[in-house]
Amino acid sequence: MYHGRTTGKGLSTATQIYQQPPRILIIHITLPSWADICSNLCEALQNFFSLACGLMGPSRMSLFSLYMVQNQHECILPFVQVKGNFARLQACISELRMLQREGCFRPQTSSLKMAVEDGLQQFKQYSRHVTTGTVLTYTSPEITILTSQPGKEVVKQLEEGLKDTDLLRVRRLQVVEISKKVPEDVDSVSPVEEPSNDACLKCDLQERLLSPSLLPGTADGSLRMDDPKGIFGTLYQLTAQSSACHYKLRVIKALKSSGVCESLTYGLPIILKPTSCWKLDWDELESNQQHFHALCHSLLKREWLLLAKGESSKQGHNPREPACTFYVIMPSRSLTLLVKAVATRELLLPSPFPLLSEDPPDDSLKAVESMLDGLELESTYNPLQIRNHLYSYLNSIFVKSQGRLHPSWESQAQRKVQFPSLSHLPPLYAQNSRGPFSLLLIPNP
Repeated sequence: MYHGRTTGKGLSTATQIYQQPPRILIIHITLPSWADICSNLCEALQNFFSLACGLMGPSRMSLFSLYMVQNQHECILPFVQVKGNFARLQACISELRMLQREGCFRPQTSSLKMAVEDGLQQFKQYSRHVTTGTVLTYTSPEITILTSQPGKEVVKQLEEGLKDTDLLRVRRLQVVEISKKVPEDVDSVSPVEEPSNDACLKCDLQERLLSPSLLPGTADGSLRMDDPKGIFGTLYQLTAQSSACHYKLRVIKALKSSGVCESLTYGLPIILKPTSCWKLDWDELESNQQHFHALCHSLLKREWLLLAKGESSKQGHNPREPACTFYVIMPSRSLTLLVKAVATRELLLPSPFPLLSEDPPDDSLKAVESMLDGLELESTYNPLQIRNHLYSYLNSIFVKSQGRLHPSWESQAQRKVQFPSLSHLPPLYAQNSRGPFSLLLIPNP
C-alpha cells in the first residue's frame, strides 16, 4: 500500500509501502498448450490490473514484476508500482499475446530456476536503490509461477534446481497449474436468462441511514465500504434527490434466504415501499399496494429473496458506461422490502473459509462461555441507545472553521456543556458495555 504525496523528483519522506509484499509473476510458456490458455490468461491479467489500478484509496498491490519463461527466461516488466501504471502493464500483456503459439521448442530445465534467482536479485537491487525515505515494510517478495505443465513435476524441478539457492528472503513461492478446462459452475457469465414476464411494481425509495462517508469524523477513510460515490451508489443517489428519475430493478431470479452469505452484500440499505405518487389514480395505487403486499407475503412464506439487476435509462452497451449493479431484495414483516447491493464475480476476492470442527477444546469453550455469560443480553438492537459523539465532534470542527463569531455566546455555552476531547476516541464509541470481552482485528498480510 502507498501513503504520502509524490512529485516529479520522487517520493516524499512520508511515503510508505506497507502491508502487501512485492510480487513476482513468472509465466511458464510451453507449446502447444500456450495456444489453449494464452487468450484467457491475458484477458484475466488485463481485467485484474484494470481493477487493481482503478481502486480508489491506498494501493492494494504495491510492487510487481513480470517474467516470461520459454526456452530461456526474460524479464518483460521490472519492478513497478501497480497504481498509475496501467498503460505499461497493458503493454506487457500485449507482448504476451504476440508470443509464438504454434510449433515447438526445447525448454531448458534451468530456465525456471534462473527466472526465480533473477527476480530475487532484481528485488535486492531495487531495495538498495529505492528512494531515500521510502520504507519497505516487506523485504521478502512473493513469487508465483503459472504453468500449463503438471504442477508436481514443476515443483520437483524447482526443488532440485533451487536447493543451493538462499530462499530465506522469499515470503512464499507457489506453483499454479492452469489448463483450458472451465469449471462447470462458471460456464455462463450472465446469471440467467431474463424472464419474459413484464409485471411491474411501482415503489418509492427511502433512506434507512445517513452515509457515514458523507460526514467527517465517522470512519477511517480507508475503511469506507459504504461510499455512495462512484458506480455503485445509484440507489443512494436517487433517494437523496428531490426529483429523482425512474430507476428500474429487473428481477432475474429467486434465491433461498439461507443461500445468501451476508459477506456478499455491501453498502447502505435502501427501503422499498409501495408508491404513493400523486400522478397515479386511486385504483392503480390500491392495486399496486395489494400486489406489493402479496409479494412480501409470498417471499416470507417461501423463505425467498429476489436477485435484481439495476437497469440504466440508456439502452445499448457502451464500454464507458458505469458497470451495472445487482441487488438482493429481502422481505420483512412490515409493508416494506429491504434492498442491498450484492457482489458480482468482478468484486469477489478469494477467501477460503475452513469449516468449524465439531467441538472446540473444553478449556477454551469454558473460557469463552464465561466471557459471554458476562455480557448484557438484549433481545433486539436499539440504535437509539448507542451514541458515537458525532454531534459534539461536528460542533467542535464547525466552531473552529468558522472562527469565534460570537465569543460571549460561546463562553456561556462552554460553561454549560464541556465537550470531551475526541482525539483519543475511536471512530465509533459505544456506551454501557459490560464484561471483559474484546475482539482484536488483525489485517490480513
